[in-house]
Formats: sequence, C-alpha cells, structure tokens
Amino acid sequence: MIYLNGKFMPIEEAYVPVLDRGFIFGDGVYEVIPVYSRKPFRLTEHLRRLQYSLNGIRLKNPHTDEQWRALLEQIISHNAADDQYLYLHITRGVAKRDHAFPINIPPTVFIMSNPLLIPPQELLLTGIPAITASDNRWGRCDIKAISLLPNVLLRQLAIDSGAMETVLLRDGFLTEGAASNIFIAKNNVLLTPPKSHLMLPGITYDVVLELAQAHAIPYEVREITEEELRTADEVLLTSSTKEVMPIVSLDGKSIGGGKPGPMFKQLNQLYQQYKAVTMRAGNSALLSAE
Repeated sequence: MIYLNGKFMPIEEAYVPVLDRGFIFGDGVYEVIPVYSRKPFRLTEHLRRLQYSLNGIRLKNPHTDEQWRALLEQIISHNAADDQYLYLHITRGVAKRDHAFPINIPPTVFIMSNPLLIPPQELLLTGIPAITASDNRWGRCDIKAISLLPNVLLRQLAIDSGAMETVLLRDGFLTEGAASNIFIAKNNVLLTPPKSHLMLPGITYDVVLELAQAHAIPYEVREITEEELRTADEVLLTSSTKEVMPIVSLDGKSIGGGKPGPMFKQLNQLYQQYKAVTMRAGNSALLSAE
C-alpha cells in the first residue's frame, strides 16, 4: 500500500502524469527512513533533512512534521513487515514544460514502504569490496535530490567491477560513497570528511559520530586525502539501509589485511545496541543508549 497525493492505494494503481516535473526535470527531493519494529528510526532528524532539501530547491514543505508522522504511521500500518524502509518523494508538481518554476501548482507527494533487509551477517564477517572513482556529480550533493543519474552511473561502475560501492574522490580528497558516507580508521582514530555541499549529511553518519563521542572513541572530522584513504587501517561505509559496513578492499587492493577490523566491530556493536534501545524507548536520544 502506498500514498500518492492524498490517497492510499495499491502501488499497481498509482500513476503520475508525464508532465510531472519530477519526470521531466528530476525536479524534486526524497528521503529514506528505516523502520525497526514498526517505529521510524531518528524520524525527527530525517524530517529535518527533508526540510533542508526542500529549502535547497525552494519548494514549500506540503506537510507539517505532525502531518508527516501521521502519514508515515499509516503507511507502516498498511504494510506487513515489522522492519521497513520508507521512501518519501516530493516533486514540484505537474505543469507545462518550462524551466521556470510554475506558480500555484500543488506538489506531487509519494510515499511507499518496502521490507528493510539489513546486510546479512556474512557480509559483516567478510566485509565488502569497493572501487574508487572521480566524484563528477553536481555541486549541491547536500541536497537529497531525486536527480540521481551521476550516483547511478558511479554505483554501476562498482557493480561492473564486482564490487559493492564506489568511493568518491574530488581534487585529491575523499567526499563520500555513491550511496553512502565513508569513514576510515588510522592508528585507532576514526576519521571522516566534514559536512559540506559536496556530501549528503547522513543520519547514520551522525549516529556513528555521536556514538564515538559517547564512548570515548578518538575521532576527527576533517578532510581526508586520497593517500590517507588508500593507506587506512580500516574503511567503513554508513547509510540508513546498510547501517555500518566494513570495506576490505579498494580497487582490488586489501584494506587492513582484507578483513573487518576492530573499529568496525566496536562501532557496529554500539550501533546495534543503540538501535535496539532507541526503538524500545521510542525516541532518538543518544543518552538512552548508554
């Protein structure tokens, strides 16, 4: 069961006009929210990021946070899985094809749910291969825009190479993954690039840094050179649906001996504990996980 412009319906019955600006221009934003035991994870933070993206494309939010929460609760209740991921998709609506913003056109609002399949234990034990590529995306990667063709092409490079993610480099520095944020560990210090217009401000990225601070794990948020990436003791990726995963090779060369390291194991354990406690508590306060 999905939601489209005020109505709940089976996805097979949902249609969008061909003049929708999301279809014509990729003019819209989206958000992905994991749901554990029928409770949205870090919903306040996800809705805040949605608002940031809407502000970034100058599109008025069609709902208040309370209205979003009510809609999402209904979507969750209409779908069978206890663990789901919610996909919110908002475009500038249907209008005559013209680059200029249309006036007084209602946005298109689409919400769907799919079962959330977290990474299998096997991958957490073995780690995953990744490749690197030049980050050739636009200059506003901090907006969660639906126009994802550059990310699609970059991620496909990994698939074509038998890898699972593409780690992106711009002007000699790490930015993020094609569909994830990236951390490295060097000399027992966790390192990650700072938020900027060149990366998406990840919700899981925030959780990992909060956990590092709460549990006295040394960390630095700063620019990371390509050399530091390639000589790291560990490389990790984070995302709302992948959670925390270890990357054990880059471009066919082993990272950290080709197996998940102690930083990943500690952070993944802390993340799973935090997730479980947070869902039981029904809120996202980090202190509840301690």
